[in-house]
Amino acid sequence: MLANLRRGNDHMVLERQEENREGDWYIQVLLRDNNTYQLEYRDGIAAEHYQTQTVSQEKVLHALLNWAADKPNWRDGFMWNNIGAMFTPEA
Repeated sequence: MLANLRRGNDHMVLERQEENREGDWYIQVLLRDNNTYQLEYRDGIAAEHYQTQTVSQEKVLHALLNWAADKPNWRDGFMWNNIGAMFTPEA
């Protein structure tokens, strides 16, 4: 699926659903018009929403597979920015 993404709005989302885990747990990737991959993940709540970009499809694939396998090092090799403020309502 990752290899078939087209530039622009093509994206894919992997979601984790567990009975005892509340909130939204997912990782998503978007292939941007400039041929970079925008990778984001959320750990339960909006304040824990992170984003990075890379040109490496191999690194994105590695991150997606390791996230799905719940491996602890799947974030390695990226500089993550917390963008949670974009998703939390203002007081």
